[in-house]
Amino acid sequence: MFTRAIVRTPGRSMITGLSSADLGIPDYHLALKQHAAYIRALERCGLTVEVLPADEEHPDSTFVEDTALLTPRCAVITNPGAPTRRGESANIRAAVTRHYPELEEIESPGTVEAGDIMMTGNHFHVGLSARTNAEGARQLIALLERYGHTGSVIELKEVLHLKTGVSYLEDNNLVACGEFLAHPALRRFNIIAIPDEESYAANCIRVNDRVLMPAGYPLAEGKILSADYAVTTIDVSEFRKLDGGLSCLSLRF
Repeated sequence: MFTRAIVRTPGRSMITGLSSADLGIPDYHLALKQHAAYIRALERCGLTVEVLPADEEHPDSTFVEDTALLTPRCAVITNPGAPTRRGESANIRAAVTRHYPELEEIESPGTVEAGDIMMTGNHFHVGLSARTNAEGARQLIALLERYGHTGSVIELKEVLHLKTGVSYLEDNNLVACGEFLAHPALRRFNIIAIPDEESYAANCIRVNDRVLMPAGYPLAEGKILSADYAVTTIDVSEFRKLDGGLSCLSLRF
């Protein structure tokens, strides 16, 4: 059960954030409304949400998930692979320390963004991507093993982050699309397959008794509902323009 979440208010500078998509410039005021709706959804799932102020120096800083990994046994401050995001880890430290007094860290030349980390029970899958390198993954898995967790790597071919294309919904169920549908490392899971035209919806989150997923993807929503999950949809169109998804917007613990 999650009881808390940490989020960061989008800054006006978000319009200059990183993006590989050609979906236009984010509407800052609409993003604020969508972010507020996201917070309300987390609260309705029973979470106490700590809202951090905007960090205008870092346009992508609303995507707090990438800056830290919070597990039941330890917290790890990451070292983002995107150079413009490196300062975000230091800025999340104070908030995380309030809940985890002792922190572990990924050190250069290792890089890790936690959008590349998927927890399945006590095991952590770490995506090797343009943002998370082999040295970062090695450091992370070594740290996790010190706390009784296990980890393994998955080399990504098509997506920005691991959780761009696959999400764990507990109960041995994975929502997946594209390269993850038949990936040998995920063979033991039940796969809820998301069609290519709705692949953005593969990034969703299980929060206690509900699955939060992006609005506007009826085929994906139907598949998750058919797997007997309660679903809440949230419009995150402005964050999609920055390659961000639902999981990116919070640290849940």
